[in-house]
Amino acid sequence: MARELATVKAHVSDERNGARSDPSAPAEELRLRFADAWGEMSAAWGVAPAIGRVHAYLMVRDEPLTEREIREALGLSHRAASLALTDAEAWGIVERVAEPRRVGRRGPAGTAYVAVGDHWQWFTRVIAERKVREGDPVVDVIARTAAEAADLAADRPDDTELAALRDWLATFNAFVRLFDRAVGLIPKLQPRELERGMRLLGQIQDETVLRLVHLLGGLPDEDVLDLIDALSRLSPTAARRATKLMSGVVRTVAR
Repeated sequence: MARELATVKAHVSDERNGARSDPSAPAEELRLRFADAWGEMSAAWGVAPAIGRVHAYLMVRDEPLTEREIREALGLSHRAASLALTDAEAWGIVERVAEPRRVGRRGPAGTAYVAVGDHWQWFTRVIAERKVREGDPVVDVIARTAAEAADLAADRPDDTELAALRDWLATFNAFVRLFDRAVGLIPKLQPRELERGMRLLGQIQDETVLRLVHLLGGLPDEDVLDLIDALSRLSPTAARRATKLMSGVVRTVAR
């Protein structure tokens, strides 16, 4: 809220001084090209290009804009802009705020829109929404098909083709559920937790990650699961002590 108020005050101050954005300025041209590219990429995420363009433009403008300002900048019709903003709100990537040019004036405040400023926050919202809209229905269909194949195979024990199909669907269903669970964990993380995890991963060399994966692959599942469960139950203080102790032990054993 403090960021939004600061943005509103700065916007009002700029407008009083005549410092409105020039649509022909180089910065605006870059913003529009970025919005167009983001709209094209959004289709791969299952988001309509118009929603992606509106979201990108609000991100790079980084100030409250009215529906009219958005549609005029992007060349959208009133209906297209309204639908895109409504859908962007539903996705959780755009929020409504008071229209800045109504601040201090009589009458009801108008409506303006801003992009959710925390990139990790809107990212997790998109993941969660896509899972509900697209992932969950697919998982349900695969699970029902696998169950139906199992029932049919039980009724026809001599049908080898049906038995093979049952086995394949059971394996595929297990794979999809594992992937779906991994995707479902992302929205449950706090934005700062996800950001820190990704940042730390980015600081680890690929060779180190691959060595760790290969190492875990050589250990029994029970040992790995017991270690993870034990670590997850430690307090932050105990975890720091255990980490330092473990690092020393590992260095000693590796000599």
